[in-house]
Amino acid sequence: MGVKSYSKEATSPVAPGRLFKAMCLDSHNLFPKLFPESIKSIEFVHGDCVVVGAVKQINFSEGTPFKYVKHRVDEVDVESFYYKYTITEGDVLGEKVEYIVNDVKFVASGSGSACTFNSHFHAKEGAELDEEKIKHGQEKMKAAYEKVEAYLVANPEVYA
Repeated sequence: MGVKSYSKEATSPVAPGRLFKAMCLDSHNLFPKLFPESIKSIEFVHGDCVVVGAVKQINFSEGTPFKYVKHRVDEVDVESFYYKYTITEGDVLGEKVEYIVNDVKFVASGSGSACTFNSHFHAKEGAELDEEKIKHGQEKMKAAYEKVEAYLVANPEVYA
């Protein structure tokens, strides 16, 4: 089983705590509102809040290429704005990916924040990962981050 790892860094004018709350702690409420064209709902299938061991299921909207994905919360550090989760199930994994481990860390930087995103794609035995599909997924994550950031800039009272 091979592993492909990717890291992205971004800066933001938004404070790290606000980004962390929006992207990690309250994404189950915020994302279906911000992305109705792609996310129908997010529900907890194990646990009822963002704590280690909780499992969230993201149900995609009609017309999208996927139906759902589940992710398990592996680590949450509210004080240092760190979140780690594993995508364990769903058609987004396809036939070649066993699971994906993601983590994100937000730190104060100037009047905003610096963000580091890491993804580790674990291939199924004997499978070769498709770099283009991975890059496409990473671009979608970047676009989602930018939309959340724009929402927070336009609504400074949200997650303050």
